[in-house]
This record gives sequence, structure tokens and C-alpha cells, in this order.
Amino acid sequence: MAGPFSMIMQASEEHPHRLLHSALIIGSQEELLAALPAEIHRSAGSYDEVLMVVGEQTRAVLAPCLGTLNGVLSWADTTAFYQRLGLAYERFRRYLAEQRDAGRRVHLIAEPDIAGGMDAALHADRAAAYLAYEAMCNDTYAPYHSAVTCLWSEHRHSAAVLDGVRATHSHLLTPAGLAPSPCYRTPERYLTEQPQAPLLPAPAHTDHDIELTDVTQLRRLRSVMNAWAAAHRFAEEPADDLVVAVVEVAANGLRHGTAPVRVRAWHHHDTLVVQCDDPGGHPVPATAGYRRPGSADATPGGRGLWLARQLADMVQIDSTSGHTRVRLHFPYQVMH
Repeated sequence: MAGPFSMIMQASEEHPHRLLHSALIIGSQEELLAALPAEIHRSAGSYDEVLMVVGEQTRAVLAPCLGTLNGVLSWADTTAFYQRLGLAYERFRRYLAEQRDAGRRVHLIAEPDIAGGMDAALHADRAAAYLAYEAMCNDTYAPYHSAVTCLWSEHRHSAAVLDGVRATHSHLLTPAGLAPSPCYRTPERYLTEQPQAPLLPAPAHTDHDIELTDVTQLRRLRSVMNAWAAAHRFAEEPADDLVVAVVEVAANGLRHGTAPVRVRAWHHHDTLVVQCDDPGGHPVPATAGYRRPGSADATPGGRGLWLARQLADMVQIDSTSGHTRVRLHFPYQVMH
């Protein structure tokens, strides 16, 4: 019977241009120790680096079992990667791209840190938003010929989130080894089929309500958003990021949608929220904004949404009601 290592190598050989993307769903510390150390030792023999981006508790459990693995093993704090969701997705991509360009194959082992930062009263599902990135990385990380294993705790995440994990990772890692996930769906299928919670209506009273009919009015929008972010104690760089994200989405509405574009901005505690609406109702592709502009499979005109996904923490899109609505979330804690 083929062992786990031969299964990994077979998967890599059969799909040389695909990412080997696996998930380890952990119910206990014993399950973690039963599956992961052996996997890491195997990877140390075939990869140039094994990078562990995990929480302090997980590191404390694993470190005594691993040693240095002859200098192959490295550790990184989750805060170096996990901040805004789109930025985390892009930072991991850049790391894999840099390693590929240096002629190195790596095994990245990451423990998603997505619990904090969101205001529950806003009913924005940050875990669901992150899983969309997990789905897309099966395509966007594929050219880098490396492996990514994600650690998900049964105690920290709901059953619905773990179902999403099984659907967005092509393989599952268990104490018995690596196996294809029977629930896996391709990125486009996952994003298209995954039920999207409808956007709750914007509040009746907002901090700003601006109507745009022409791109020349974007200068005023930029000024209003900058002053608004500063009034809510946003530092200069996070405030600039908010302004760029909002202006890009509003400009998208004017250029690719139907004027007028309505921009409403409000806050709930420390989270700033901006929604841009246009009445065109043009369908937005499920994968819009996840691929870097200029890449061969990027969505035409997708630069604005790509930037918004990098600069905001969460981007919600609804184009099913005869209007296109894009809602951006900027939690103070995450933005800083």
C-alpha cells in the first residue's frame, strides 16, 4: 500500500501545474501530533523550506517534536501574514512567488487567524470571506509548484466553516496520511455555488451620502473620505488605504456600471463601512478581484476590485437585485 509520502509525490507528478493544497482539521492536541510532525519530517526531505505560520499555542505543542530539521524548518508569527483578508492572501502569494523565483520549492503550513477584528453586529461573515480566498488560491498559487497545508480547529470554527474547508482544499491530511477531499470543488464552482448571505440594508442615517454622476467628482469623494477616516482616528496610511479602495470601487461603478453611483459611509463602533451602489445591475463575475491585474486570467476591468480586496478587510458584492452593491469593511483593529 502506498504511504503518505508517495501519495504526495504522486499527486505532485499527476498535477505538476497545480497547488498541493491540503487541510488538517484538528479535534484535539493528540490528533495534531498524530498527523503533522510526520508530515513535516517527510517534507523536510523534499522541500527547500518548511515555513510554519502558526499560533503560539500550536508552536509550543509542535516545536519539541521537530527540532531544526537541518535548517529546513522556519517559523513565522501569524501577524506577519494575517491582517486584512485580501492582504494575507496576497502576502502568501508573494512569498511563494519569491521562493519559486529563487529556484526553491517550499511547504507552507499555516493556521488561519480570522477570528478577530469584526463587529458581530454588522453581520459580516469573515470566515466565509476568507474561504473564498482559500478557494481561489488553488488557481492563483498553482504556478509556484509548492505545497500549502492549513490547520483548522474543530473547537474554533463552526461545522459550516469546516464544511467550507473541505470544499476549498483538494486534499485532507489525517493521521492515516494524505487523501483527496471528496467535497472539493474548483474555485469558480465554489464561488458560484456557495450561498451568499444577502446584504442587510444600509442604515437609514449615515455619516455621508454622496451621489456621483461623473469621474470628475471623485476628487471631492476622496477629500470627504479622507477627512471622515481621520475623524475616526485612522492613522495616515490606513486612511489612505480606505480612500483608495473607496475611490476605485466608485470609479468602477461609473466606468463599468450605470450612473449615478451612490456612496454611503457609516460607522459602527470602531468599524467604518462604505457602500457603493449603481443601478445597472450588471453581473459581477464570482472570481472578480481575486486575480492580480495583468495576469492572463484576470477579469477585464478588475483592477479596482483587486485593489479594494487588498486595502479593505472585507468586500461584499451583490448584483442580483437590479443594482450592483459593493460594501467595504474597515475595522480599526485590523486596519492598524
